[in-house]
This record gives sequence, C-alpha cells and structure tokens, in this order.
Amino acid sequence: MAPGIYFFPVLAIALMLLVSSTSASDAGLTAGLFGYVDPNGPRKWGSLSPKFAECSKGKHQAPVDIVKDQVVHNKSLKPLIRDYTPVNATLVNNGFNIEIRFDEHVGVLVANGKNFTLKRAHWHTPSEHRIHGKQFPAELHLVHQAVDGNFSVVSVLYKYGAPDSFLTKIKANLDELAKEQCAGHEESHIPLGITDTKHMRRKTRKYYRYVGSLTTPPCTENILWNILGKERSISKEQVRALKAPLISSCKDNSRPIQPLNGRKIELYDELGTNN
Repeated sequence: MAPGIYFFPVLAIALMLLVSSTSASDAGLTAGLFGYVDPNGPRKWGSLSPKFAECSKGKHQAPVDIVKDQVVHNKSLKPLIRDYTPVNATLVNNGFNIEIRFDEHVGVLVANGKNFTLKRAHWHTPSEHRIHGKQFPAELHLVHQAVDGNFSVVSVLYKYGAPDSFLTKIKANLDELAKEQCAGHEESHIPLGITDTKHMRRKTRKYYRYVGSLTTPPCTENILWNILGKERSISKEQVRALKAPLISSCKDNSRPIQPLNGRKIELYDELGTNN
C-alpha cells in the first residue's frame, strides 16, 4: 500500500491492472488459482504460476510482525493526511475477500509528500499483520495509488468489542452477498450508492511504516505500508458476515507472517513515545 515501481514502466502498467487491492482482485487471477489451505495455500503460491514467483522468491514481503521494542522511532515522518469524500461505491465478493470499489474520485492519502488516490478497501479475517505476535480478528486495507503507479496502503487492525459502525450500515449488503456466493472467476457486485467514508479518515496520531508487498499473489513488492497504531472494534457477528460469502478455502484469508530480512519498521508517534 512505494519506491521502485516508478522505474519499471511496464511493471507499473501491469500493476495498475493487477492491483485492485492488496489481494489483486482485478488481476484476472481468481480465487480458484490460489487459496489459504493446501494444495494451493500460501506455502505453494510461488509455484502455482510464473506470475506468482515473487511470493516465494521476494525478500521484502508482507505481512510482518511488529515488535514494538525493535521499531525505529523516526521523528522525520509526517502525519498521514487523508482527505476523503462521500462517493458512489460497490461492494464486491471476489471469492477470497470482500472489498469496496469506489466508482468515483473519493480523495487522497498524503504520505512521504506524495498524493495517493484511494481506490478500494477490503478486509482480511483474521488480521495479516500482528503486534508482538498477537493476531487480531480482522484487518482493513485501504489501497491508494499515485499517478506514477506507486501504491500505498493504510492498514487498520480490529479487536473484538462494539460493532464497527460502517459494517453495521452495510450488514444487509453483506448478507445479500452471502446468498450469492461466487464461484471460480465470477464476482458478485452490489451497489452501495453514495458511501460516506468519514470512518476511514479519522485522525492518526501513531502509525508503523515499512516497505513490503501485496499480501496475495502476485505478491508484488515496493508497496508502502502504514499500519495504524489505534485499533478499532468489531463484533464477532460482523467477522462472521465478512467470512460468509467467501469460498471455503478462503474463509480465513490471512497470509502467514513474512521475514523482515533486514528491513526496519519505522514509527510515527505524535506524542513522542514508543508505547
């Protein structure tokens, strides 16, 4: 969700087609080609297709475990600026995750002094990123793209508690998706109409930053990740609703933790603490 992509124009064009989310929902890659259990689970992704080779050969993969006493407190990092507005959106079940596709220009993320346009959002249950080895019941990825082809993702971790207000609003839509369970390459689409994104742009006082990859095939690297430090709450019923429409091998759509291989995870903390 990134330096490096700009220097490979062909790759950038391919990514514009492939990266509809960190799960590559517009890639023409179907859930039938990969899953989360063997024989086509994460350990086998790199051998399922030549296009997926980076899943096994890449050295800067995602997700990662964030160990707080090993992060680097970088005082030069700036706050994440997110300016989103209500626009038409579509709820999509592609078989391996549930996502929202924005049909119009919804707004931007400003990261590293660059504007990234919000393209879509999707959920993983349970979470892919972890904090000190702790896995959370859900994770939201907000996927942004810059005009030069680079991508940046804002990640939100959820803990069990009160229902998430946005998921409450689209409960009936999620239930409808579950009735239409897609098969193979087919997707189910449900119009959401004008969708208020205010829940996605809450002020961020703390986030973790690193350069990683897509978390599903083709596992393309040079994605700028920003994991928010403040967790949101979600109910067990809502987690079940996010899982229900997915194919059986993708109900738990979380890729295992990947090695850092020398990478540093940086911390932005407005309060100036490492806690």
